[in-house]
Amino acid sequence: HSYLGLTHIIFAIFALLFGTVVLLNPKGSEKHRRIGYAYVISMILMNATAMGIYNFGKANVFHFFIILSLFTLTMGIYPALKRTQNWLSRHYYFMSWSVVGLYCAFWAEMGVRLFDMRAFWWVVMVATMVTSAIGGVVIHKLGKKIKAVNSY
Repeated sequence: HSYLGLTHIIFAIFALLFGTVVLLNPKGSEKHRRIGYAYVISMILMNATAMGIYNFGKANVFHFFIILSLFTLTMGIYPALKRTQNWLSRHYYFMSWSVVGLYCAFWAEMGVRLFDMRAFWWVVMVATMVTSAIGGVVIHKLGKKIKAVNSY
């Protein structure tokens, strides 16, 4: 309905694409770094534009998730940039949850855009819970491998 909303959706689509590519490809390569940076930039711009989107003239629950998204993103990129202790595990864990959160936000966005949320809020909740559960299982399973590599 607005240029800000359109810009937000464009950055969200880029973030979804870049995040998915990073998840599906080998880690640690130059390609991983370049696409990872594109993901981080897309997420920052998506969240920045989301801050200006209001329903009924005030902040709502989605604005809380902007803070959570920026937190996971920061906690994921900082260890990789600074090579902090156990940086690889921290980077993997937080960046993975960043992408899972983005997929959950996708379901919320679809719910808001395609359904009357007063009647179909449960569809968004179920999709979000299933996405989080699957993401959590995958993150935990692959995280064990990362911890083994990172414990040198």
